[in-house]
Amino acid sequence: MMHSDDKHTDSPAIALLKELGAETTKHSGGTLLTHLLRVEALLAAWGARPALQTAALCHAFYGTDGLPLSLLELSGRARLAEAIGAEAEELVYFYASCDRKASYPSLAAPDEASVTFRDRFTGEEFTPSLQQRRDFAELTVANELDLAKVNASFRERNGADLLELFTRWAPLLSEATRREVTAVLG
Repeated sequence: MMHSDDKHTDSPAIALLKELGAETTKHSGGTLLTHLLRVEALLAAWGARPALQTAALCHAFYGTDGLPLSLLELSGRARLAEAIGAEAEELVYFYASCDRKASYPSLAAPDEASVTFRDRFTGEEFTPSLQQRRDFAELTVANELDLAKVNASFRERNGADLLELFTRWAPLLSEATRREVTAVLG
């Protein structure tokens, strides 16, 4: 699994991450940049499409419901889109915007009309597309599994709840992702 800068020679995303302090910001298992590279590498190993891999590399730009640290204000979305492309930036925003308490329970509901996603920045509620839900679930699993792999106390505190959540989300996950969930948490 690659998680060095050799894949990213002259990468605008890496340059922006470094400029905004990701390589010096402490995070589980090292720095924020090393975490982001590991999450990207997990998605690459699972066969995720390039835009999702790029979104994984940049998923912390606007903070998350679980980690308020942000590298870039929402007013800087165009700057990130210029560095990584509009599709990947939209995935980053979607991931960051998730109000977890409101959105996690119904994400994998078989009846799409039962799916509610709440944007924590705007308060808007809507039904995301199946592709958005799959991308979100894959990125969430990669992020949480990376934390579980590098931080035993995180895994001990959260492993059972994550396993239960990711088991409910199984219809949204690739086979490779489901195998990794079982290997790390099951």
